[in-house]
Amino acid sequence: MKARDILYTLGGFLMALGSTMIVPLVCALYFQDGDAASFFFSIIITCGIGFVFYLAFRKKDAIIVLGHREGFVIVSAAWLMAAFFGSLPFVFEGIFPSYTDAFFETMSGFTTTGATVIRKIEGLPHGILLWRSLTQWLGGMGIIILSIAILPFLGVGGRQLFRAEVPGPVKDKLKPRIVEVARSLWAIYAIISIVEFILLLLGGMSVFDSLCHTFSTMATGGFSSRDLSIGYYNSSYIDAVVTIFMIAAGMNFALHYLLISGNIRAFLKDRELWFLFAVIFLATAIVTLDLWTSVVSGLDQAFRYAVFQVVSILTTTGFVTHDFSQWPVLSQIILIILMFIGGSAGSTSGGIKCVRLLLMIKHSYAEIYRLVHPHAVLRVKLGNNIVSPEIMSSIWGFFALYLILTIGAILLMSWLGLDMLTAVSSVAATIGNVGPGLGMVHPMTNYSEIPAVGKWILSFCMLLGRLEIYTI
Repeated sequence: MKARDILYTLGGFLMALGSTMIVPLVCALYFQDGDAASFFFSIIITCGIGFVFYLAFRKKDAIIVLGHREGFVIVSAAWLMAAFFGSLPFVFEGIFPSYTDAFFETMSGFTTTGATVIRKIEGLPHGILLWRSLTQWLGGMGIIILSIAILPFLGVGGRQLFRAEVPGPVKDKLKPRIVEVARSLWAIYAIISIVEFILLLLGGMSVFDSLCHTFSTMATGGFSSRDLSIGYYNSSYIDAVVTIFMIAAGMNFALHYLLISGNIRAFLKDRELWFLFAVIFLATAIVTLDLWTSVVSGLDQAFRYAVFQVVSILTTTGFVTHDFSQWPVLSQIILIILMFIGGSAGSTSGGIKCVRLLLMIKHSYAEIYRLVHPHAVLRVKLGNNIVSPEIMSSIWGFFALYLILTIGAILLMSWLGLDMLTAVSSVAATIGNVGPGLGMVHPMTNYSEIPAVGKWILSFCMLLGRLEIYTI
């Protein structure tokens, strides 16, 4: 293990992280809410420690080449450091009664989970609110990929970091060089974000709220600047805009690259995309009918609530327009199932991912078919591509680990005295990077009542979900 190279790379990462705090610092200075000093000191500490690492461990004449082990260590350590140093503004501003809450909130932000322990969001300073949403936007496509775009200037090769961080079992090669891949992904991410920001402004949101909700939507994070989330605006137009962009963020970003490049045929032939749409259609249809017959009187209103919440939970965004803890049991169970499914591989979503589920279904069918036809030669295919046994083994291994860790976390949460619904949904919502759950953590409450030990357990679940277990 090249400890010197790891510490040098993390030093560059910390300097980049500290630099991003300039954005909420400017916001704090503009609104004069009194939180500017918290960001100023956070920047000094974060960049200062990063600069010390950079000077102490740099090599003047050697180019650093990272191996697989170094890549995985750097990604895991960077996420923990992001949560630690990113919590400094909350600590200095005295937002939370304990450091546990500050760490939980920041980990929730950088992992794009959206679980919060803040009781009154609208009373917070503007700089703090913007930082909450910005942590999600940075974590959405990956702070590590952002760092890869600047690491060549430090003489660090980034391919191992990319392999460790990018969500999903398959990584499409958009361009031949990893730096170009990172820049392409971030360019697409930024362009789509700008479009959503403009559309939200046209819908009547303020500039500040539009920016916060754009950051959270594109990251599929779910942090809002309003206590009632998107439901605060009670606008069909805003619901529609956010729904469309949650779907866009829940899609494989390689598909956005294909679409922008004019390769529409390849875009439309993507099997995972159609599977994602099929899950949205089926779940929305069931929930709409369930709500129409028991909760709301109009079919149009039932559809509006259903499609927004289905997309929000499936893409693991976590925005809400209606308190789904008051919905019928059937709808609640469907939402819990969607928490585990998640969005597409290569998206900012959490969960198991649609492509894994699709391939497991195909593989299970092939095994059943082989029982009936023992001599049949069957291969699992995704589109026209044959999926290798190694990838299938990795997928089933991931699925087994996901279930084992989920069950283990649920047992630990139950041991802390939580009721079954809260224990199950809190773990499902955090390891799936969703945010709101059911029971004590339903959409109209938060995670503040969870015991301190439980918050650390759920913070670890968030990290597992964001870096997809194998990296950790």
